[in-house]
Amino acid sequence: MAVKKYYRLKLWLFTSLIASTVVAQDNPYQVVYHWGELPGGRPMGIVTGVQPDPDGEHLWIIERCSANQCAGSDHHPIHKLDMQGKTVKSIGAGLFAWPHGFDMDEEGNFWITEGAPEGDARGAPGAERGMGHQVVKINQEGEVLMRLGEAGVPGDDQIHFNGPSAIIVAPGGDFWVADGHRGGNNRIIKFSENGEFLFQLGGGVNDTSRESARFNDPHDLKIDSQGRLFVADRGNNRIQIFDQDGELLDIWTQFGRPSGIWIDENDKIFVADGMSGEQWNRGWERGIRIGDARTGYVTEFIPDYEIPNGSGIEFLASDYEGNIYAGQVGRQRFEKYEQVRP
Repeated sequence: MAVKKYYRLKLWLFTSLIASTVVAQDNPYQVVYHWGELPGGRPMGIVTGVQPDPDGEHLWIIERCSANQCAGSDHHPIHKLDMQGKTVKSIGAGLFAWPHGFDMDEEGNFWITEGAPEGDARGAPGAERGMGHQVVKINQEGEVLMRLGEAGVPGDDQIHFNGPSAIIVAPGGDFWVADGHRGGNNRIIKFSENGEFLFQLGGGVNDTSRESARFNDPHDLKIDSQGRLFVADRGNNRIQIFDQDGELLDIWTQFGRPSGIWIDENDKIFVADGMSGEQWNRGWERGIRIGDARTGYVTEFIPDYEIPNGSGIEFLASDYEGNIYAGQVGRQRFEKYEQVRP
């Protein structure tokens, strides 16, 4: 009996050492807290999306018009930045009230969602102007190519949204919308390339649920190299993974409370957890978790050491050299995490 206990103890120590070694890896990134310069030196608003340009020499970002609001502003919210952070082009003035989701399709067009749900005070300035509750597709000149949803009118049927939070265009042109933000419809909808409603997962006004394939504040969407859809089911502290037919494949809880997801061309996954801690997800640290989208293993962690000031990082992307660009919501700043070693 004593021998068995001895070997069990050795096994426990060995597995614990392996686990602690994985968790305790050094942070391979160095942060630049204020990165990027907007036209005229105006302040950076809350950044809600980042898209690396395919040319490898620029980034596109969307920010809320030097504040947390674009309704009534004449500022452009979408900017093309070079890799030194200088703005070389800006578009989109007057098109959005409270932009949230941001994606670039294979043709270089942008898809943006209006993310304030009914009853959210942040949507009031837009509602007063008949704006909100839409998905908008524009080209790189700022010309509107498509609108879905009725402007300023929330709903939960096939032609209305309630504060859609995210959008992702799949290879081939079909696209998915997370509808919607806190207090929204808690559903994921798939549309055809032309905007035809195909089907939805979950759903119902204020219909929060912890059941599998249902949602509580679905906040971001991404697709990996296999075509799998990753949903940041933030209110449930998990990522849910689906195939393109809407079949649930897996549920991951190891990435904390996910607000934003980015998956690069090598299936490296970056997850922004800006809300863990005492208020929303006790026992977890807020920061950026990095891992393998194929296996689900978390390999690196960038902690947020600052005293919480509202929500932290919610939106992020990586460039082709592995650097990370992230929007800090509560602190209203745009950050670059430079990879100092692979």
